[in-house]
Amino acid sequence: MASFRYFILFKPFGMLSQFSREGDHPALSDLAFSFPKDCYPVGRLDHDSEGLLLITNDKGLNHQLLDPQYKHQRTYWVQVEGHINEEAIGKLESGVEISINGKKHKTLPAKAKAIQAPALPERNPPIRFRKNVPDSWLELALTEGKNRQVRRMTAATGFPTLRLVRSAIANLKLGTLQPGDVQEMDSKELFPLLKIKRS
Repeated sequence: MASFRYFILFKPFGMLSQFSREGDHPALSDLAFSFPKDCYPVGRLDHDSEGLLLITNDKGLNHQLLDPQYKHQRTYWVQVEGHINEEAIGKLESGVEISINGKKHKTLPAKAKAIQAPALPERNPPIRFRKNVPDSWLELALTEGKNRQVRRMTAATGFPTLRLVRSAIANLKLGTLQPGDVQEMDSKELFPLLKIKRS
């Protein structure tokens, strides 16, 4: 019987959340780490998003984290163009209307708050700053994961996303991981952080 393996990593900007390359984008196979052949990412981060990604061969965990019925919370640090205000925070929390594949979708209630810039490594390539346009950071926690949802949500409130970093899945946090870092975890340590119960 195959044993389950669990890995967390800080997915760098520009990297695909898959092992096969497409075009000029690097993939997980380009990391300086050799994953077991039967391991795959749980969910995905777009190539232009960064942060916490879980890789495993445990398909049951995949189901428990991704099935909407479980409402697993994912937290993001979002750098936006402009000074985020209380009105926009309120809209993000109560739900905004976004378009998914041409259909209108009202996002589920979320948790949102303005934060100081988190201690993150510089992005490579760096954000293109416009001197006459300020920027700010917010923390956004969602229990759904529509395509490019965070970017669509901040844009809907008038604050386009400049940088997007997933900082946590439930209580599993990015911690001190740096872009490209991989850490293997034991299920006894991992499951309580993910709020996963196994019989």
